[in-house]
Amino acid sequence: MARLENLPPALASHLAQLPCPEFATTPWAQAPPLQQARVAIVSTAGLHRREDAPFTGFSGEYRVIPGDAQAADLVMSHISTNFDRSGFQRDWNLVFPLDRLRELAAEGTIASLADFHYSFMGATDPAQMEGPAAEVAGLLQKDRVNAVLLVPV
Repeated sequence: MARLENLPPALASHLAQLPCPEFATTPWAQAPPLQQARVAIVSTAGLHRREDAPFTGFSGEYRVIPGDAQAADLVMSHISTNFDRSGFQRDWNLVFPLDRLRELAAEGTIASLADFHYSFMGATDPAQMEGPAAEVAGLLQKDRVNAVLLVPV
């Protein structure tokens, strides 16, 4: 994780001055035992299938990634010039651990994987993501997902 003191001064100052929302309550959902979990991934790595439109940034949009996707099927269109893509290029599981979840499903540690997973563009104003996030929540419910692995990038 980057630390403010390690960033260029202008960027560090900008990030330090961003508003941080406060919430009156803390939502909580009880997760099922892992052996009963149907798991989906939600990442903010700006991933999409090669044939999908790249992310345009700051709109809160998301992309649907099929459960049978392979590393070669995905590209990262994260727009930040400060974002290091080398980890993704070496191993997509760093930002989208689908292979690891497949292994857990195969060994019975988790019950199953979702038919679809989702990627947002990171560094987006949360207010812009509220509507799309509600859409994704509905899609996850339709897919009978009861556990989500959030991968903030």
